[in-house]
Amino acid sequence: MKKTALLLFFAAILTFGGHAQVNWKTIEQASKVDLKSNNKMFFIDFSTSWCGWCKKMDRDTFSDPVVAAILNKYYIPVHFDAEGNSTFTWNGTKYGQPNVAGQKNQTHPFTRAILGQKIGYPSFAIFNKKAGLVQILQGYQNAYDFSMVLWYICNGDNTRYTFEEYSAIFQEEIKPDMMKKLGLSK
Repeated sequence: MKKTALLLFFAAILTFGGHAQVNWKTIEQASKVDLKSNNKMFFIDFSTSWCGWCKKMDRDTFSDPVVAAILNKYYIPVHFDAEGNSTFTWNGTKYGQPNVAGQKNQTHPFTRAILGQKIGYPSFAIFNKKAGLVQILQGYQNAYDFSMVLWYICNGDNTRYTFEEYSAIFQEEIKPDMMKKLGLSK
């Protein structure tokens, strides 16, 4: 009986407390946000189905409760297939993948427009509330460092501190208040 109760307890913890979830939007949904009334920044995750580091980000970083809370509360998070074939208008420009017979895994024009010559996966673009590009991040990011960068930008600390200064004070001075604002601590 005790073993069964203990197993149920741990199953409940894994089910409800194991992985936080980012409420991902499609690029089409994000492109239709009314920029006049929008109160969140945009976060676009450029990834592909074949990218191992993208899968590691999904598994290890985006499932982190702090990262998920920041993205859900302060950003419109978009999971974008960087080689997909979606058609949409972003910030007044229409993007679509040309249909060329026999071609597969072609980089989407939106990916090229945002990332320029530095195309690699995973890559992340952060846009302000009016869809203007603020920052591009590239490569795998662990949850702690990524939460620090996301908070640095969405909280406006990037206008008050250099990132080196911010990194030095984050754990002691910034993170406790961040955790309260996210509802993850008292």
